[in-house]
Amino acid sequence: MYLNGVILVSPTDIGIKRDGPVKAANRLPYFAATAWYHKALSSELQNRDLLDILPEVEQFTVEKYLPALAKGGFISAEEKQTIAEQVAKYSGLSIQEVLRNNLDIEASYFWKEILRNREQTVGRLDSRYLGIDEKVTGSRPDYNAELTSWLHSFTPAINYYLREELNYKTDIKYNMFGNVHPWDRSKNKTGENLRLAMAQNPYLNVMIQSGYYDGATNYFDAKYTLWQLDPSGKMQDRLSFKGYRSGHMMYLRYQDLEAANQDIRQFMQATLPNKTTPAKYPSKK
Repeated sequence: MYLNGVILVSPTDIGIKRDGPVKAANRLPYFAATAWYHKALSSELQNRDLLDILPEVEQFTVEKYLPALAKGGFISAEEKQTIAEQVAKYSGLSIQEVLRNNLDIEASYFWKEILRNREQTVGRLDSRYLGIDEKVTGSRPDYNAELTSWLHSFTPAINYYLREELNYKTDIKYNMFGNVHPWDRSKNKTGENLRLAMAQNPYLNVMIQSGYYDGATNYFDAKYTLWQLDPSGKMQDRLSFKGYRSGHMMYLRYQDLEAANQDIRQFMQATLPNKTTPAKYPSKK
């Protein structure tokens, strides 16, 4: 891959495994961001800025939460209680609900539970959006609140633009969102191929852009993917992450549209080599 840069926007699985305790633990920073946005955290955390809280949550996730989940049913009662209290603090859920879920809270349950006392649900791809369900009870929302807003806004607009502005008229249905299941990841070696391409090309840089409120491809999964992309650490200086106070499509928030575009400009500028620099690794002295 003879490119200077690759940008992954709201990436999903690229063949780097995140199963079991890793999958469960990685949700917590996203939970914290969502709870903070909806003012569902304690005043101690709520009075702090989001970007001040997230590093603390990420550290707890890697150093305490993940090891606790790895112990499964053999974790001591004392440690389980301690971890549950901290997870509850960062997620906005009750200690009782964390314990009832054996410390492992599914994202769909969180979307239903976090604002249950307000009788509202939060969106999947962007948890800033709110929904209402037929019943307050249940373990997952009736629908994805963000999609109803996006499809309502974008579908008429794109169809009008295609037909009236571009004069493109067809009987073929234009799908804004469709069924993508079942996912087939049986031969997904994207991550390994990308690592190999970076190893072969000293100029190839990778940047990931993610929204903190994206619950479908959460930002901490993206960070984890970035960390695992090159286990040797030799290409760490060519891997970067940018987060935004938005969801899956961070450019829907104007401030993040500006920030994301500027990050892309800077990334492109930084990856341009000098004309006299050879395409090879320098020898170590």
